[in-house]
Amino acid sequence: MSNYRTVTLKGNPITLIGNEQKVGEPAPPFHAIMQDLSAREFQFGDGKVYVISAVPSLDTPVCDTETRKFNEIAANLSDDVEIITISMDLPFAQKRWCGAAGVDRVTVVSDYRDADFGKKYGVLIEELRLLARAIFVIDREDVIRYIQVVPEIGQEPDYDEVVETVKKLL
Repeated sequence: MSNYRTVTLKGNPITLIGNEQKVGEPAPPFHAIMQDLSAREFQFGDGKVYVISAVPSLDTPVCDTETRKFNEIAANLSDDVEIITISMDLPFAQKRWCGAAGVDRVTVVSDYRDADFGKKYGVLIEELRLLARAIFVIDREDVIRYIQVVPEIGQEPDYDEVVETVKKLL
């Protein structure tokens, strides 16, 4: 795992702000905005395994590919796994994108209102007020078991590592 305080965007260093999380620590609860504009509090430790995929914007090619890939992965996992994609996109745009992309197995939510997730998980890009590309896997007992902050925002994450971690936790 790289030091994720120093990621790059098109080779240029960018600053991540917020609380850096570590494997083995409890996952902080956060709130996000659903596609119907309601707020949802995300808390863990309810017996499910969670995969949180933070992306800068669904309207970019890599984020589009990543979210579609996680939708495919979700189809092959147990109902005891919830995959959440979170971005700063407005809920209206997320709803339109999910409909057009046929994404229906991933919970897609927005952090646009107050960047609660971005700040609590340390992946808020200071210069752009977008989220860095990052994956967090949380076990059934509310413990972060895996973190992957992609060092270059324009690259896809290592899906195989994520799936391997999830399968070990089931």
